[in-house]
Parts: sequence; structure tokens; C-alpha cells
Amino acid sequence: MSGLSTVVDELIADVDGVLLFTTNQSTYEQFADGDLPVIVVETENAVGAESYVSLPLELSSPSERVRFGIEGAINQGLLEEDEEVIGLTQSFSESRLDTVVRVRTDEFTQTGVYDLFANSRPDAEVVRDVFEVAIELGRKGQKGKPVGALFVVGDAGTVMNKSRPLSYNPFEKSHVDVGDPIVNVMLKEFSRLDGAFVISDSGKIVSAYRYLEPGAEGVEIPKGLGARHMAGGAITRDTTAIAIVLSESDGMVRAFKAGSLVLELDPEAY
Repeated sequence: MSGLSTVVDELIADVDGVLLFTTNQSTYEQFADGDLPVIVVETENAVGAESYVSLPLELSSPSERVRFGIEGAINQGLLEEDEEVIGLTQSFSESRLDTVVRVRTDEFTQTGVYDLFANSRPDAEVVRDVFEVAIELGRKGQKGKPVGALFVVGDAGTVMNKSRPLSYNPFEKSHVDVGDPIVNVMLKEFSRLDGAFVISDSGKIVSAYRYLEPGAEGVEIPKGLGARHMAGGAITRDTTAIAIVLSESDGMVRAFKAGSLVLELDPEAY
């Protein structure tokens, strides 16, 4: 055990803080009474932590969870960009902490994932609702077959001016929101057809079947991604909207903001 103890001691030596992914009060209290600053990163602050970063999605990857926590903590002034932190989270168990990650905060490139939810023009709840629709659609597809979809969220007036209709707009005279479960069924049905969904800052579904017409010059997307991703990236460069794209080819859900890819999720992991 001496070798293991040495590794553990080196792992936790001289760290500046702890990112704690838990909703368990007793677990939090074990760390809150220590000498290190503790920052809770979770979907809810169930433990009443003074330092807290709201996690809007159940990110399953430990690296994505730690990355989000670091970006959120730096954004809120809870961490500096040159500190050493320990992340305590779960990889295999839903009931206890089983993964320890040590990282310098400047080792993670600031991707904008926290900014996507905290500082985007659309409400964070709307962004989360659209992600949930895309993730569920990515899991189940359309009648068992994989489908692609593009959701443009926020700055709807400008987006409409930079696009044209491909067909009739089933939402033209409606007043429905993306968070409505019945509407979500409609979104999944309409997603099998071409074109983007346009959703307002507050979650109102403005249109379906929109052909986006922004210029693609200067927009860089990962190799292998096609026109749907290019259109999503370009519209977010030319407007203050964000874009959430479900890929038909690989099933991944991706988010774009300000012309850049800021988040990539595997629906099967959620």
C-alpha cells in the first residue's frame, strides 16, 4: 500500500481547491470542514454550498464535467486561471464518488461550454430544453432510423431574415414553447424533413423548414461534418443565436456559438 499511498499523496498535494460533484449532504460536509475551498458543481445546490456552479445538463463524461466546472468557476471568480484543482466525481457509480482528477485550470482550453448556458442570449432553460429534445431524438431516431436536425435558438428575427422557407410553417400562428411535451413530439415528427427549426429567446417555436442563408466563409467545422453543421456554425457567427445540431451520420449532438463548436455530446451516454 505504500506505493498507492505515495501516488495518492502526490495527487492531492498542494492543490488550491476541490470541485465536488455531489448532491449528498454528508459527502459535502466531509469536505466543507477541511482547509481547501470547495466548489460544488451539480444540477442543483442540494447541499447549500456557498460556492456553486450550476450544471445544466447531466454530463456523463468526467472530463466534460470537470471542464464545465472549471470554466464556470473561473467565470464566477471562484478560481483563477493558474490554479491546481482536484475534481471528485462519478464514472461507474451513481451513489458514490469514484473518480479523482487533478488538473491545472489553464490546462483546459476555454471551450465556451459554460458560456453557452450562462451567457447566451436565449434563456438557459430554453437551451437545456432544446438539448433534451435533440438528445432524445438522437437516442430513438425517427421510427427506429437515425435522423438529423438543426435547432437555431435565439435572435429569431435576424435568423428569419437570413433564411427562407422550404415549405409551409406549421408554427406560423401558434404560441407553443419548446418545453411543452406535446410540442416535443411534433418537433421529432417534423425533424425528418429538411430545414432548421427557429426558436426564440424565450422558447417560442417560430418556424420549421427554414433554409439558412448565411455565408460560410471563415467558418471552420471538424472534418467529416456536413452542410447542416456548416449552416449551424455560420448562422451563429452572423447572429447572436446558438445552434444545436443532431448529426444523422454519427448520431452526435453538437452546439455552436459565435461561429465555433463549443460542445459535443453522445446521446447514448445520457
